[in-house]
Amino acid sequence: MALDVSLQLKLQQKLILTPQLQQAIKLLQMPQLELSQLLNQELVENPVLEEALEDGSDERELSSVETQNEEARESPRDDAEAPLEQVFGYTSDDYFQDRASDGRDLGYFSPGTDATPTFEQFVSSRPELDEHLLWQLRLTAVERKLLPACEYIIGNLNEDGYLLVSNEEIAEYAHIRAEEAEAAVRVVQKFDPTGIAARTLQECLLIQVQELGLEGTLVERILRGGLEDLMRRNYPQIARTLGVTLEEVKEAVAAIESLEPRPARNFVSTEGNYIVPDVMLFRDEEGFRIVLNEEGLPRIRMNRFYRRLLDDKHNLTAEEKAFLEEKMRSAVWLLKSLDQRNKTIYRVTESILKFQRDFFEKGIAHLRPLTLKEVAADLGMHESTISRVTSSKYIQTPDGLLPFRFFFSSALQSTRDDGGVASTSVKDMIKKVISEENPAKPLSDQKIVEVLRMKGVTIARRTVAKYRDELKIPPQNRRKRSPVS
Repeated sequence: MALDVSLQLKLQQKLILTPQLQQAIKLLQMPQLELSQLLNQELVENPVLEEALEDGSDERELSSVETQNEEARESPRDDAEAPLEQVFGYTSDDYFQDRASDGRDLGYFSPGTDATPTFEQFVSSRPELDEHLLWQLRLTAVERKLLPACEYIIGNLNEDGYLLVSNEEIAEYAHIRAEEAEAAVRVVQKFDPTGIAARTLQECLLIQVQELGLEGTLVERILRGGLEDLMRRNYPQIARTLGVTLEEVKEAVAAIESLEPRPARNFVSTEGNYIVPDVMLFRDEEGFRIVLNEEGLPRIRMNRFYRRLLDDKHNLTAEEKAFLEEKMRSAVWLLKSLDQRNKTIYRVTESILKFQRDFFEKGIAHLRPLTLKEVAADLGMHESTISRVTSSKYIQTPDGLLPFRFFFSSALQSTRDDGGVASTSVKDMIKKVISEENPAKPLSDQKIVEVLRMKGVTIARRTVAKYRDELKIPPQNRRKRSPVS
């Protein structure tokens, strides 16, 4: 077989992502906090961009500078030195004018709205567990040689407040005996919250029983000898084993249920995740109003001094002019991309509101199945664009702060006329059915299937079990409450 080298001409079409298109896609999928960081970085790196002040003082200062330089602009301009509007076809003034021309309230024209959620609605601050325990250690009279061991114990508690190391490990770290390590553990176990530094659930509850003065009572006996039956809620077996009445067992169980199995529940060891809504949805007399959230975003625009400086060819060298043109072009594309991002998010929110209006008006039971493809078809966009818009973004609604993806869920079979029911609504139905069940005779997963079928929802038993696990609802045998005889 002979090999030869030849040249061929081939014509084909390819989609190439230009830097400007890449920037637009990047901005589109950015959540609020990341967008704020990017805009602040652009303000630092691009001298053509500036942040507009709300009081208008920068406008007055700029007008004064422009008046002083007006006399120096007498020479005529050729086409190459046309105004910025002709060179780039877009200005920062157009950016804000376009936003108001279609009647949409994108958030920039309603500053100080009383209905705007405050930052405190999205974050909360709680004390760190280790700081709380170390503060108590400093106020406690402890032998000096036990202090390193106590600090080591505090540093080895998990998020629930349980101790993760053995006495031997504590003793090796602090260079003390195992008996002294156990004494250090008992020191920390006396701190608040009660039950801290236990190694097992049983030990945690017994520490709390001791602090409550319930030693020697039926409560302690159940925790020491009937914990397995207690977890299975087999109260008759506990009564037979301990030789007490079922009513006494129920009273003791009520006391046990008041104990805290996770002592560190009210403490956090990591920083909280701050969530800022990208869109706010308000309800008024005329219906629903969509406002894009600008809280924390700099209101950027192009500096008019540099715009006029670029118009005058006599005051700039070729290098200076090329530099300013490049920065001006970058600023224009950034403003265009921001404008396109805001309009796209607004339109997607409008589409979600149209599809899910029953949810906003009547509640979660009326959340309908919805896919990205349906919204994309409604807006005439690509499905990937809708995916980028709804990724990692949140909307503040009258019902609370919700991710955009909350409104998209798969459909389950239903006898309803609307084409099915959303999986999120089914989860809410399962939660409601279980909350209304008889504690003495909790419903099995199969029984829940039958109840849902009566409500017009067809679902498999394994799907009920899956949704129940996602809702963190225990199975039937662990929900059972034996009646008092």
